[in-house]
Amino acid sequence: MVRTPTLEIAYEASGPPAGVPVILLHGFPDDVRAYDGVAPPLVAAGCRVLVPYLRGYGPTRFLDPAAPRMAQQAAIGQDLLDFMDALGIATTALAGYDWGGRAACIAAILAPERVRALVTIGGYNVQDTLAPPRPASAVQERAYWYQWYFNTERGRLGLEANRRDICRLLWRDWSPSYKFDDATFERTAVSFDNPDFVDIVIHSYRHRHGNAPSDPRFDEIERRLATRPPLTVPTIILHGGDDGVSVSRSSERELALFPAGTARHVVAGAGHFLPREQPGVVAVVDALQTLLR
Repeated sequence: MVRTPTLEIAYEASGPPAGVPVILLHGFPDDVRAYDGVAPPLVAAGCRVLVPYLRGYGPTRFLDPAAPRMAQQAAIGQDLLDFMDALGIATTALAGYDWGGRAACIAAILAPERVRALVTIGGYNVQDTLAPPRPASAVQERAYWYQWYFNTERGRLGLEANRRDICRLLWRDWSPSYKFDDATFERTAVSFDNPDFVDIVIHSYRHRHGNAPSDPRFDEIERRLATRPPLTVPTIILHGGDDGVSVSRSSERELALFPAGTARHVVAGAGHFLPREQPGVVAVVDALQTLLR
């Protein structure tokens, strides 16, 4: 555990303390187990691998019992920078997907001098939360059903009552080639029992669509992120070829937001939970090792 100004963040650490720090960031609905296949080869290469539980997941807890349980993108990005500060990490490599990919991209925008390399799964994960929501294609809108559901009171109650059923369904739909068993799912599903999980998830998906308040502390950051600032750190983009939620593969149209020469790889046979799937594990490790050479 490590204490930041807002949270007590639980994390797993492996590898030599003096190794190059690599922080691996999970998404929704997932936890640190997503990187069980990624960490060992990085440790074997001499890296110090840190995998934190995001706010609302696993043993991570708010310090103030009365603090609003908010999870807008700026908060997730600031959590990552606070985590680095608490551990005395001056510079690090980052890899993440979904919420974790968003945190990694935001940290690289806010503090590029602290990010020596970035592997972003899904591409430019930063949102414009200030502009009026714009409709996507019918196929993409259908894939976002869970977001529309969570923006209703019925959805909040449904997540509270059926969090395992909903999360298991998302695993199946978003990574259709990933044949996980009950034990694998349950090892992660215990993280969804965090008492803040429902409030955190609901705020995240409501805030991005303008249906939940922002934390005033992050207004300036949200205004900056709304301009879609480019990333300037060395980056590799990965995208699961069978990703069942990011069906538009927008990362292909976003290369101008990354440094010149940024490589983008579509990983065949992998879906949204790319770090869990064997082709994705190889891709994440290879990408990080390429950037750190």
